[in-house]
Amino acid sequence: MAYIKGDERHSSCFLCDAAAADPSEDEKNLVVARGSLAFVILNLYPYNTGHLMVAPYRHVGELDELTKEEVDEIWSLTRRAVQAHRESSQPQGFNIGINLGEVAGAGVPGHFHLHVVPRWGGDTNFMPVLGDTKVLPELLTETYRRLQPLF
Repeated sequence: MAYIKGDERHSSCFLCDAAAADPSEDEKNLVVARGSLAFVILNLYPYNTGHLMVAPYRHVGELDELTKEEVDEIWSLTRRAVQAHRESSQPQGFNIGINLGEVAGAGVPGHFHLHVVPRWGGDTNFMPVLGDTKVLPELLTETYRRLQPLF
């Protein structure tokens, strides 16, 4: 709950920090794949197991600020993310979305990113409703090790 209230948020952009970090630190930073203009990172606060984000390296907040080349690579990495999830965990569907602006739910409104959330029948249960908590059946480090080789 402290994260939602803002007590634990980074003072800098965590997407920029992860993008600028040495690739040898990718597992620690949950960076699953790197392209030339964009990268794939696991969501530290996932909605569901395997929830990841695709973002450009550049710190831009709006869709129309992206170059055509960045858009192409973001969608290419999104396709690869879906393929990797299908190969590794056989989800029955996906939520793929973009939250533009803070009022639209963007947790990092200054750095454009696209969410890929794998879904399975019955993957939501009573815990979020009654217990105000989300139960994930897999640690982020396990998800990273399962997905990273498939990129």
